[in-house]
Amino acid sequence: MSDHQLHQEWHPRHSPWLIALGVMMATFMEVLDTSIANIALPHIAGNLSATPEEATWVLTSYLVANAIVLPTTGWLANHFGRKRVFMACIAMFTLASMLCGLAWNLPTLVLARILQGVGGGAMVPMAQSIMLESFPPAKRGSAMALFAMGVVVAPILGPTLGGWITDNYSWRWIFYINLPVGIAALIAAEWLVEDPPYIRRNTSATIDYIGFALLAVWLATLQVLLDKGQEVDWFDAEWIRWFTVVSVLALVGFIYWEFTTEHPLVDLRVFRYRNFTLGLLLMTSLGAILYGTTAQIPLFLQTLMGYPALQSGYAMSPRGIAAFITTALVGRIVGKVRGKWMLCLGFSLLALSSFMLSQINLQVAPGNVIWPSVVNGVAISFIFVPLTTATMSQLGQAQIGNASGLYNLMRNLGGSIGIAFVTTMLARGAQSHQALLVGHLAADEPAFAHAFALGQHQLARHVDDVTATHQAYAIIYSQLDQQAHLLAFMDNFYIFGAMALCGLPLIFLFKRVTPPAKLAQRENRR
Repeated sequence: MSDHQLHQEWHPRHSPWLIALGVMMATFMEVLDTSIANIALPHIAGNLSATPEEATWVLTSYLVANAIVLPTTGWLANHFGRKRVFMACIAMFTLASMLCGLAWNLPTLVLARILQGVGGGAMVPMAQSIMLESFPPAKRGSAMALFAMGVVVAPILGPTLGGWITDNYSWRWIFYINLPVGIAALIAAEWLVEDPPYIRRNTSATIDYIGFALLAVWLATLQVLLDKGQEVDWFDAEWIRWFTVVSVLALVGFIYWEFTTEHPLVDLRVFRYRNFTLGLLLMTSLGAILYGTTAQIPLFLQTLMGYPALQSGYAMSPRGIAAFITTALVGRIVGKVRGKWMLCLGFSLLALSSFMLSQINLQVAPGNVIWPSVVNGVAISFIFVPLTTATMSQLGQAQIGNASGLYNLMRNLGGSIGIAFVTTMLARGAQSHQALLVGHLAADEPAFAHAFALGQHQLARHVDDVTATHQAYAIIYSQLDQQAHLLAFMDNFYIFGAMALCGLPLIFLFKRVTPPAKLAQRENRR
């Protein structure tokens, strides 16, 4: 029997839907941990006697380890067997979660988060591969709808759940809650997951040590650059320039080595498929917009609107609810409506939600933030399922594991870029807008003169004239600073909207692929 026949004829023993539910427990648990710790950072820093800047390594360490392991998923599954690796990842992630909760200082917490990242890095792409291979090609859209509920909804619900747990219990419980879920996921994996025949026969593959080293250096230096660049004013710091050089050289070396070595760690030849390359570009931009927006909305609500951390999380909850409901709908129509039209609708709604948020001001009601967030959740659902299906449409079963690792890597990398973009542009945008607005604080400006005179008059009733003058200036400058930051937020949302619109032309470049079932029907009719 040929490899092609083996790949086409293999079917799992258990129901694909049962397998999907089993692996989704692990997926939801892992993706949730990419964002659940964000809102608890001030509590973690205070409890472990660390500065807020030091506490960000709780996030960075996880993302670095996660990113390094992601592209190695295909090799790990082929070498050790996917079921064995999947279960090992769940066990490591669950154990590391317990260690995170038990951490007595920041270094031990960072070390535990690195172990979490290593365990979680391969878990999501393997879960995606298991689901894609368990379902027939005609049903993969429905499978990805279920997968999207974990990958899309979990990071949106993370800040809300993290805020509630931290306020009502302790930040340690955001890690402890993984223990029962991890144990259940481990039992489900043992019962339901099995290795396809073509994975069982590839256990003798040798590891690409050079490729792994280059990959680790590239992703680690890049992640540190994105996370710490704004704090040290980017290229004004010498170590940032050196890290940039090392990161670029490692990337170039990795690409060259993987194309020339006989047994590459990551098979980059999948880029010859047009749909996969286009899908990776769109997923990277989607990751930047999704994670960037998720980071920016709570920041706006907390710093400018005065919302508590938990309340800002509640304001984003409708977005997750909308994504969850819409994803279920998309799963029903994904095989009946052309994918490109669903993608066009999704990216158009994504742009609309960003443009709606670009009209915010300091007097907005909660609904002015909630409704654009709902539109955003609907948009992501209409994008994620058809985009994943279209991206993988030209690949065979044996290529999906390797491709899933790259696909999830670019989503996370896009998210890191989006968060770094938000951090940088908010700081620099506020400075530039402030410099422009300060020019209006002049005595010959009627608006300033009126506001200053009114404030000074009101304050003079309670303090002396000199103090009233200083306080009036301070109040006006504080308002100017708020307006400068508001304009920076508006600019970022507008840029995210423009990025979403730029994805529309790429959608029409996807090559339409006929599912094997329909192809067989056509052949029979002939």
